[in-house]
Amino acid sequence: MTLRTLLLEAVEQKLLRPLDVQFAWTVAGSDEPAVMLAAALLSRDAGEGHVCLPLTRLGEEMSSVKNPTLLQTIFEQVGSPENWREVLQASAAVSEGEAIAPMILAGDRLYLNRMWCNEQRVADFFARVNQPLTVDESRLKQALDDLFPATDAINWQKVAAAVALTRRISVISGGPGTGKTTTVARLLAALVQMAEGQRCRISLAAPTGKAAARLTESLGKALRQLPLSDAQKATLPDEASTLHRLLGAVPGSQRLRHHAGNPLHLDVLVVDEASMIDLPMMSRLIDALPAHARVIFLGDRDQLASVEAGAVLGDICTWVNAGFTPERASELSRVTGFTVPAGTGTAARALRDSLCLLQQSYRFGSDSGIGQLAAAVNQGDKAGTRAVFSQGFDDIESKTLLSTEDYQQMIDDALAGYAHYLSLLRQDVQPSAVITAFGEYQLLCALREGPFGVSGLNERIEQALVRQRHIFRPAQGRWYHGRPVMITRNDASLGLFNGDIGIALDQGEGIRVWFPLPDGTMKSVQPSRLPEHETAWAMTVHKSQGSEFDHAALILPGQFVPVVTRELVYTAITRAKKRLSMYADDRVLAQAIATRTERRSGLDALFQAEE
Repeated sequence: MTLRTLLLEAVEQKLLRPLDVQFAWTVAGSDEPAVMLAAALLSRDAGEGHVCLPLTRLGEEMSSVKNPTLLQTIFEQVGSPENWREVLQASAAVSEGEAIAPMILAGDRLYLNRMWCNEQRVADFFARVNQPLTVDESRLKQALDDLFPATDAINWQKVAAAVALTRRISVISGGPGTGKTTTVARLLAALVQMAEGQRCRISLAAPTGKAAARLTESLGKALRQLPLSDAQKATLPDEASTLHRLLGAVPGSQRLRHHAGNPLHLDVLVVDEASMIDLPMMSRLIDALPAHARVIFLGDRDQLASVEAGAVLGDICTWVNAGFTPERASELSRVTGFTVPAGTGTAARALRDSLCLLQQSYRFGSDSGIGQLAAAVNQGDKAGTRAVFSQGFDDIESKTLLSTEDYQQMIDDALAGYAHYLSLLRQDVQPSAVITAFGEYQLLCALREGPFGVSGLNERIEQALVRQRHIFRPAQGRWYHGRPVMITRNDASLGLFNGDIGIALDQGEGIRVWFPLPDGTMKSVQPSRLPEHETAWAMTVHKSQGSEFDHAALILPGQFVPVVTRELVYTAITRAKKRLSMYADDRVLAQAIATRTERRSGLDALFQAEE
């Protein structure tokens, strides 16, 4: 039996994808069985979000296969090389970066060529391109003192602003309510004040339409409260865009209008929800930046990593606790008036000096169950998580899903959660009011399929809504008045992007789907013109990133699956602004809290190597 046949059997058992086997066959061929296996595993890992495949895992990766006979047969076919590095170096399909090849071997890590190129570009940008800026320290100190209230303890928002104003590239990380947007509003005000009429083109962006709309709203509100002249306010942006829209996604292709040959027309770029940016998108964004541009990334390092390959913000923020270099700490102390502590060590100096972590939450105080629960989960504290639920907080509740009755109660709870939205559907109100009401409550799932997943829950909720005559779903077709949908594929020509939420409404002229735009206006589209989409009574936690809901309800599966991780639970909890409901078995929740999301990459090693 050939290796290709064995790998196709692995596809049948859902251990590999057809794409993985096709890639391996194309680049390695049947004459190189060991390289063929390595290519298949590398392709599979890329599909699972990993950037590279360490050689030490080449043997280990298949050790978790449920069929030991298949495992043994595959390795007998390959010959179980003792030195994978020598085998790969001898293959024409592998290069060490000096020549073009489908796969790149860098040290003990194997990459797809494009992933290696992307990672090199990102590492170079954050470590070598990231240089200090020359500023008038006395003017900067005065601007910061005017914009940030005096405090005895270190105001890390002020320190973060100083970091961004003295570095070409900066990263400000913090959980919900730690003041990332407030910090950016004030540092932009300081930037405008110090520009003294010089050109300062500022752009705002986020990975999804929902996140862009939130950034537009929250930053606009914060900027309006600052002491700026009308002329200064005129230089500030009033709308954020999606990254795809910013880069000029070309309809019907993967091309972007903005790249190294046609860079973006801006001087300062603020990017929110940076945890959602995958490695390829980060590379394309970097490629499109003009050489002089400043970039400020905002995000929560503890949230779920991007759906696609890489966890760029997480990799970067592993260095945030290493502290500033002594020289940097001294500079920040001078301009903020605080004694900013220095870290130790010399690794990743340029990166460390451009990071700042905000830790004080102004949204969730000691009386907030949501805040206490998020902290316990984030720390991996299983006992602490159970304790939070037992302390009587009125903004969180835990319910089981052990029986059919429990499941039906969860469906009933969902219908009650959507009650305000459903009532507006029967009234003659503006589409904007309907969409706002829909965002008050949201079911969040860890899975896509099955009774605990998006597809199963959407179907059961629709059935319940039909029975209670809240909606009237036609026998043929999927469209009805009140159907919420989420876009799942970008369509630049329509201005709709992955993650955008719309509501189907019939206002007397047939169904049209209404979407909110980042500037606060609305647009409607005929259902037949929509790109790929899905019903959104329930959505995955991944898709909820960049959104917030007054009341969020998290549904975990009845049995533990590897995708249910600490980061997923934390992300779901922090989508709730006022109330959180969690439907989960205690054992599944405990195992999720103990399971960290793993994304293998070489960024950390590259940052250390910069010195």
